[in-house]
Amino acid sequence: MTEGEKTRLIAWADEMRRVHDRLRTALRVTQEAIAAGDPAEPAARDLLLFCHGFCAALTGHHEGEDRELFPVIARARPELRETIRKLEQDHSMIGHLLGGLQAAVDRAATPEELGKHLDGVSAIMESHFRFEERRLLSVLGTLRLDADVGEVFGPL
Repeated sequence: MTEGEKTRLIAWADEMRRVHDRLRTALRVTQEAIAAGDPAEPAARDLLLFCHGFCAALTGHHEGEDRELFPVIARARPELRETIRKLEQDHSMIGHLLGGLQAAVDRAATPEELGKHLDGVSAIMESHFRFEERRLLSVLGTLRLDADVGEVFGPL
């Protein structure tokens, strides 16, 4: 393996960490705004923007992994197929939670209800990210993956 190939592989692991950190930050900022007790109508407007941005970014991140990254890992490392299956299940669950959040935003739910939706997304998202990082970061350092970062990790 050339030095350039090693650098590129390390960059995949670093990029996964960066994307996860940006998604964590976006969610935390929104949770803080809701917790500050902002009136429901402005909070709902802010969350509408948040959902169009954050929700699209998180969904795009998971769709890219499902489409681009996970099949490559499953072929290269068959022993990780069960891990990949669990991660895909998480993606589905997070998608369901984001749909509930979007519905709450659309009906201008109270800040308390919006906060509960955000807490649910946050808990599952964090658990998912930690599991994914624990199981896949070292794999990314050995994987031959010639793809666009945006296609693999989404639009962030």
